[in-house]
Amino acid sequence: MVEEGAPAPDFELRSDEGETVTLSALRGKPVVLYFYPRDDTPGCTTEACEFRDAYDRFRDQGVEILGVSPDTEASHRKFKSKYELPFTLLADPNHQAAEAYGVWKEKKNYGRKYEGVERSTFVIDAEGKVAKAMRGIRPAGHAAQVLETLG
Repeated sequence: MVEEGAPAPDFELRSDEGETVTLSALRGKPVVLYFYPRDDTPGCTTEACEFRDAYDRFRDQGVEILGVSPDTEASHRKFKSKYELPFTLLADPNHQAAEAYGVWKEKKNYGRKYEGVERSTFVIDAEGKVAKAMRGIRPAGHAAQVLETLG
């Protein structure tokens, strides 16, 4: 499990634009890395749209926002286009990044157990360290909480 103050695990994932993105390439600027379960579901849409609506406030602070889910690049493109999301979505189909950050968990829904993403956000400072780890969050109001964390 990733702890606050520890180096953020690097990753190499494909973006909604088909480009390879690594966390290490973003060193020098703060990053909000948020993990969500699935594109175009009610909670994930609420969370993404709140980050969209607050995007200018994040950019004013030089913050890069990255959304990560197990969905495909094509699914991300559709989700991003449908809701006019201005930030990058990363495909983690093998859940390597989710596992590295400790957010790939056993979940239960209507008595059924399955593996999936625990909705979580990591604020990573310009030096690549985890400044804040927020796990098991609620989508509504989350972008505002992240902005408060950034100061």
